[in-house]
Amino acid sequence: MKDESAKIPQATAKRLPLYYRYLRNLYTLGKQRVSSAELSEAVKVDSATIRRDFSYFGALGKKGYGYNVKYLLSFFSKTLNQDEMTNVALIGVGNLGTALLNYNFSKNNSARIVMAFDNDESKVGKRVGNVPIYSMNDLKERLRQEDVTVVILTVPAIAAQTVTDELADTNVKGILNFTPARLNVPPNVRVHHIDLAVELQALIYFLQHYSNDAENSKEKTVKS
Repeated sequence: MKDESAKIPQATAKRLPLYYRYLRNLYTLGKQRVSSAELSEAVKVDSATIRRDFSYFGALGKKGYGYNVKYLLSFFSKTLNQDEMTNVALIGVGNLGTALLNYNFSKNNSARIVMAFDNDESKVGKRVGNVPIYSMNDLKERLRQEDVTVVILTVPAIAAQTVTDELADTNVKGILNFTPARLNVPPNVRVHHIDLAVELQALIYFLQHYSNDAENSKEKTVKS
């Protein structure tokens, strides 16, 4: 993300890729303009929040007209550095790692997994999703050679911190952590945790204790 957007709230920053993805779909369909209400229905974020998010970047739309899809798409493309390719490494080629390699962010043109690592010698030297798998012994050297700054961690939780410590001597600045382990990292490294078990438990809890009607009613009360 560019420097001018560095001061926006983190919650807003996390929603920007969601907006960008939907705007790409609209542009592909030939849509010329979109309202905050239409965006709200599509991305499931209330329109007041969308307008507030957009306001951090100045006047992106006009009252009564909405937003120009082509302009917004171009703006967020630059804001999210979509014109620059980010090479990503995946560490841990188990079931989840294999699934991510096969997917390889095919819908996102700005990031791609270019290498993977595992300590299982039977996997080393092979390819999954056309991504080469290397030995963990080559981790630091390979990451430095390719100047990889982002890694995806899909190793067993017990090994997560040990692997993270090895990244200290590389140029890695971001870790997408799919393990339940909470990692200790230097101040210059950012970690985003994706704990599928926690998300599933949260979903089940909401299904048991909240209704969609109640949530929608709450949103309408806030908007009015």
